[in-house]
Amino acid sequence: MRHHEEEVMGTIVTFDLFDERGFHGPAVEDAFASAARFLHHVDEVFSLWKPESPLSRLRRGEIDLIDTPGEVAEVLERCRFAVEASAGWFDPWSAPGGVDPTGYVKGWAAQGALRRLERLGTRGAIVNAAGDVAVTGSPSGTDPFQVGIVNPFLTSSLACVARVRDAIATSGDYERGPHLFNPFTGDFTTEYASATVCGPDLGLADALATALVVGGDPVMDLIEGLDDYEALGIRRNRTWGITPGFEMGSDVSL
Repeated sequence: MRHHEEEVMGTIVTFDLFDERGFHGPAVEDAFASAARFLHHVDEVFSLWKPESPLSRLRRGEIDLIDTPGEVAEVLERCRFAVEASAGWFDPWSAPGGVDPTGYVKGWAAQGALRRLERLGTRGAIVNAAGDVAVTGSPSGTDPFQVGIVNPFLTSSLACVARVRDAIATSGDYERGPHLFNPFTGDFTTEYASATVCGPDLGLADALATALVVGGDPVMDLIEGLDDYEALGIRRNRTWGITPGFEMGSDVSL
């Protein structure tokens, strides 16, 4: 196993590689450096904490979309699909102050970093961006990765463990307090204590997890109708909803 931690996007993003055949040291360091450069580039382009980032300037009306790096148009187009898939429960254009694709970008960035690690051809790799997790292969060569889901009522413990084959994202307000915007009411209210979504596109999984926390049971029904995406939602009364294909490595315990 090889491990790397990168401080970026206001958090710590971790890279882990698994291969019983061992690693070629310089190649691993080059892959880690490439993945880290990509994440820092994303941060420079999309950070709303940086007044001169292209996204900040776009929101202030100082530049047009055509003047921004190509990644901005790509992410916004993906966000439009997420708005449609979530029936508007995830809507970056409804955010106060102008379009805010933050709920999509972190997952999209983590998956982009993983693609740079995949070039090594290792048996397994994982990128964890503060709960947005993208994986390829497996840690053992056969069994899928297992990712713990935090208990939102006791964050020092796990609610359950999920088996992950592509990507998994968890959203909630149990750590940061009210910060998830309800596009229909215009305030920061949520229906679920936490929500987790698995699927092939980590950016979309992240957006759907946010939508599920905000919208609750109706969004669970929407996700159940999507191909290749599965979800687990924990309600504030300590009950939960789950789609039939969500793979758990342990039972839910709250």
